[in-house]
Amino acid sequence: MAFSRISKLDPPCRGIFRKAAVMLCTLFTSLFLLHCLTGRCSTTSPVKASSGRAAGLFEDFRSLRTKRLAYQWTPGSELTGYGVARRSSRVLADERSGQVSELPEEESFILPPPDLVASRKVSPRFAGKLSPLGEGSKKLPQALIIGVKKGGTRALLEFLRVHPDIRAVGAEPHFFDRNYDNGLEWYRELMPKTLEGQITMEKTPSYFVTREAPARISAMSRDTKLIVVVRDPVTRAISDYTQTLSKKPDIPSFESLTFKNRTTGLIDTSWSAIQIGIYAKHLDNWLHYFPMEQILFVSGERLISDPAGELGRVQDFLGLKRIITDKHFYFNQTKGFPCLKKAEGSSKPHCLGKTKGRTHPNIDPEVVQRLRDFYRPFNMKFYQMTGRFFGWED
Repeated sequence: MAFSRISKLDPPCRGIFRKAAVMLCTLFTSLFLLHCLTGRCSTTSPVKASSGRAAGLFEDFRSLRTKRLAYQWTPGSELTGYGVARRSSRVLADERSGQVSELPEEESFILPPPDLVASRKVSPRFAGKLSPLGEGSKKLPQALIIGVKKGGTRALLEFLRVHPDIRAVGAEPHFFDRNYDNGLEWYRELMPKTLEGQITMEKTPSYFVTREAPARISAMSRDTKLIVVVRDPVTRAISDYTQTLSKKPDIPSFESLTFKNRTTGLIDTSWSAIQIGIYAKHLDNWLHYFPMEQILFVSGERLISDPAGELGRVQDFLGLKRIITDKHFYFNQTKGFPCLKKAEGSSKPHCLGKTKGRTHPNIDPEVVQRLRDFYRPFNMKFYQMTGRFFGWED
C-alpha cells in the first residue's frame, strides 16, 4: 500500500521538476540578457545560440542598446548625436586655443537612424550630414556697432571678425533706420548662423544719429551691447566730405558748406558732415533707453595707433577671451593704417579697400580752427558723459 501511494505521487513530482527547470532556464536567460545590456559581455558571446532565431534575438538587443547609448534626447529638445556633441566641444575648444587638430576616425559623427527620425524623436533636419561645428541657428544680434560714419567702423568690424566667437554681417543692414517696417524676422534672416556661445553682430554707423534707433533697438532687446567708434569731429567732417567728393566731384567746397554765412562765421549744423560730430547731443538720446554700461566708445585714432589695445577693450566689453592681439596686425605705410596679417577665412594679409585712406583735400586753416572752436564745448560735454578723454583739442 505504501509503495502504491508513492508510485501515485511520482507523476506530480516529475511535473514539479520540469517546471522548476523551465523557471531556472528562464531566470538564467534573463540574467544573461541583462548582463549583455549593461555592456558586460563581449561582442563575441561565450554561449552560442542554438538556433537562428535566438541569434537574431541577441542581435536585436545589441542593436537597440547601441541606438540608446549613441543618442541623447530630452523631452522638448532636438536629439543630438553623442559623437556630434563630443566632437563639437573638442573643436570649439581647439579653435579658442588657436589649434585645430584632426580627431581619430572613431570620433566621426553619429547620424540618427531612420527609424528614430520616423518616430519623431529627432528633428528631420538632423537626418542629413552634420558639419563639424553643427548647423547653428540665426539669432538677432546681441551687439551692434552703431556709429559713427567715417569713424573707423569698417576697420573695427573687419578686425573683430577674426575672433572665432564673433559672427557678423558684412553689409550694413540699415534695419533700425531705413528698413524697420520689414520686421524682426526679415532682420533675423540677414544674420549669419551662430553656435552656442558665439555673438551675432552687425554695424550700421547711421544708427547713432537716427532719432528712432534707440527706442527700436531697446524694443528688440534691452540687453543689446552698443559700440560707437568716435573720431576727432573736425577730421571726421573732412573725411565725410572727401567721400562725398569722390562720388560727386561737382559739389561746393568744404568751406562754403561749413557756414551758413561765411562773413558772420555761423556754422551750418544742418549739414550732416557737421551735425554727426556733435556726439554729446546724440548720446543724450541713447541714454534715455540704455545705461552707459551697455555702450562702449572706441577711439578711431587709437584704432590706428594701437589696434590691439582698442580690440582688447572691445573683447572685454563683449565678455570674450582676448584672442585678437598684436600678432594679428601689421602697419601699412602706404595706406597709413593697420592691416590684418590674416583675414577671416584666409591665410593672406588683408587691408581695407581702396576707398579707405583717401587723401583729404587742403582745407583753409582758418575754417579748421573755427570748427575746432565750435566743437570744443560739445567735446568737453562728451568727455564728461563718457568718462574718457579723447584729446581732440591737441
